[in-house]
Amino acid sequence: MAWNSADRETLIGGAVIVVGAVVLAIVYGTAGRAELPGYDLTAQFNRAEGINVGSDVRMAGVMVGKVVSQNLDERFRAVVTMRLQPGTVVPDDSAALIQTDGLLGGKFIALQPGGDETNLKPGDEIRYTQDSISVDDLLELIIGQAEAARSASGQSGGAAKTP
Repeated sequence: MAWNSADRETLIGGAVIVVGAVVLAIVYGTAGRAELPGYDLTAQFNRAEGINVGSDVRMAGVMVGKVVSQNLDERFRAVVTMRLQPGTVVPDDSAALIQTDGLLGGKFIALQPGGDETNLKPGDEIRYTQDSISVDDLLELIIGQAEAARSASGQSGGAAKTP
């Protein structure tokens, strides 16, 4: 059977698509699975919006680890597992806060070290956490405060009547 030019181009195009799909499947399947050195700590949040596997974990603005997994506990709280670099010391009374890079930047977990002399050990849980704040919630809070201030000034801002 003789192949004409159109058949050859179709066959080559199909082969390129299959090879591309295989490469993407391999890359996607292995992404984020490389073992990072260090040790794991967990933290529970009511809201962990914007935090994903691979999100930074920072202490004093310096990246000290990455988020390696997320799950829900029996009370539907987000349980985030962080892998910290070897040698990173985290006092027992430290806090984990979900923060944003700027107004619309990506989110990360900021560790605020406490003053306790004992340190968390691999597998321990950070007990003090602060959930993420969404931009919608923040705007709603600002608008609510502005409306309250306006209504308060409207009630006391009237002209005084003299008898």
